[in-house]
Amino acid sequence: MRALVCHAPLDLRLDAFADEAMGPQQMRVRVAFGGICGSDLHYFQHGGFGTVRIKEPMVLGHEVSGVVETLGSEVSGFRVGQRIAISPSRPCGMCRYCQQGLHNHCMDMRFYGSAMRFPHVQGAFRQTLVIDAAQAYAVADDLPLSQAALAEPLSVGLHAIARAGSVFGKKVLVTGCGPIGALLIAALRRAGAAHIVAADIADLPLACALKMGADQAINLAQDPEGLAPFAVNKGCFDVMFEASGSEKALIGGLDVVAPRGVIVSIGLGGNIAMPLNTLVGKEIDLRGTFRFHSEFAVAVAFLNQRLIDGRPVISDIVDFGQAGDAFRLAGDKRQSMKVQIVFDRELA
Repeated sequence: MRALVCHAPLDLRLDAFADEAMGPQQMRVRVAFGGICGSDLHYFQHGGFGTVRIKEPMVLGHEVSGVVETLGSEVSGFRVGQRIAISPSRPCGMCRYCQQGLHNHCMDMRFYGSAMRFPHVQGAFRQTLVIDAAQAYAVADDLPLSQAALAEPLSVGLHAIARAGSVFGKKVLVTGCGPIGALLIAALRRAGAAHIVAADIADLPLACALKMGADQAINLAQDPEGLAPFAVNKGCFDVMFEASGSEKALIGGLDVVAPRGVIVSIGLGGNIAMPLNTLVGKEIDLRGTFRFHSEFAVAVAFLNQRLIDGRPVISDIVDFGQAGDAFRLAGDKRQSMKVQIVFDRELA
């Protein structure tokens, strides 16, 4: 089979890749669709992010769907030909954090397409993939597999909402309306947020945010003071989700979030100098959010039941053979939202 391998910054190749052996509690899957994530782009463009660097050739990708090709002898509840969404998260289940239910903080996590450990964990952008049965989630017969591949970024948004606490009846700001921000907005609407304001620096993600349920969209590139009216009376928002990784956006949130409000930081933008006087003086809770675990099953259920429609988020679908073009397109946020690679047109 072939896989999409990053050898170095801007060095992306379709390489021959050995088929993996399959254990009794595993299954072999024909990969159908894979979404290009921000972390995939960082590996492709820069060879990594922060202190995480590619030290050996690594298969990229972790947002995938597919069809079961072969079942291990001890796998039950699935059948050959079944359509599935695949969780990229493989916690050990044994460490102190897994035992506490904090599986996303597993000490021995194996997450597809990650250079956080060495040897690297090879990713899912390949024609066939051997997975643990626990990673497989059945997809409704009428749900396109392209939408099923959105379960992973939707899970990130759902976990962010869990970190915020109840958003029911709350006024919410989302800064950064790429695929995760847009899916987060749809989930916030489902969770009962009363009013959602979306902010970004490009028109395309803002248009998508409105389709996904935002009440108002503000282009901060065109109107740098667009959020200023929300700073009156010590701030108007109960909750803010920062999904861009922008230092300016995160710090600016301190002005528009009300006292004892919550800011959830999703985007990764490096070290930031935080004005603690404002944070402390307004008693704002700043919370991190990292990946997901149980939320993946919820994300698949939302997509299966059409409680969240992911179609507006998918801007482009590119054939596996033109994967380099897909990554270049995904790197231009003014022209694309979620760019997906189709690995097998027969499964589309």
